[in-house]
Amino acid sequence: MIASEKAINQGVAPVTYGQGDRPPRGDYASARADYTCDQNWSAYTAEEHDLYRRLYERQAAQLPGLACDEFIEAVRHLGAPEHIPRFDQLSETLHARTGWEVVAVPGLIPEEAFFSLLAKRKFPVTGWIRRPEEFDYVVEPDVFHDLFGHVPLLFNPVFADYMQAYGAGGLKASRLDACELLARLYWYTVEFGLIATPKGLRAYGAGILSSAGELRHSVRSSAPSRVAFDLQRIMRTRYKIDSYQATYFVIDSFQQLFDATAPDFTPIYRAVRGLPEIEAGAVLPGERLFSAG
Repeated sequence: MIASEKAINQGVAPVTYGQGDRPPRGDYASARADYTCDQNWSAYTAEEHDLYRRLYERQAAQLPGLACDEFIEAVRHLGAPEHIPRFDQLSETLHARTGWEVVAVPGLIPEEAFFSLLAKRKFPVTGWIRRPEEFDYVVEPDVFHDLFGHVPLLFNPVFADYMQAYGAGGLKASRLDACELLARLYWYTVEFGLIATPKGLRAYGAGILSSAGELRHSVRSSAPSRVAFDLQRIMRTRYKIDSYQATYFVIDSFQQLFDATAPDFTPIYRAVRGLPEIEAGAVLPGERLFSAG
């Protein structure tokens, strides 16, 4: 999740283009110019390592039948869940597979910094972990969300390329005043995306895979709308950051997702701005919908 630089510097609620109120968390004084910082692994307490283990084990137990096979296969690369992984060691394994690495950040970071890191195949991971009372739900991404939810699919070559392409596109979007439109693409794919498989719908989005309740809700519940992936439709659709999603978008493959980032988005931004926004949960006439898995 990204935030405005002004919000971070002033210590007020970050702009994330969704709806919700939360003051920023993290020690931004420790950040470098590119907003990366040292992980300071030795500062984690035994209680924080144990909290990570319990979060990991709870989510891992839910993956079969709900998460995509690519994620289930790759999550093992995070290593044993007994302690929070060391970013430098994890980066060695990841770089050997897809050329990516993980870098520590204080928390939410500005758009330009976020896009720039992705374009360089560096994934920003929040250094701090949630408090015990936030075990079931934390609004702002923490180290568990970023590691467990995002990093495994960076071991998949096609998805890894998609993430780099997204970062490069983000740098361009910031010059075109189109970051909100591109943020919706990130939200509805990287964070809350579903994929159609021969076995049925499965989750690949990090916000789903790291959530105690949304994993089953996104795949099994009859409440949300599940709409076939459509780039302009996604860019027009609003979302909330503090509740289960009312709409999920479904891709047919990671290659479809990568191909969607190939065109020049300039005319797409222009077309979307000429159309009305769509409320989360709305279904438009003629849309291809998916039933609960």
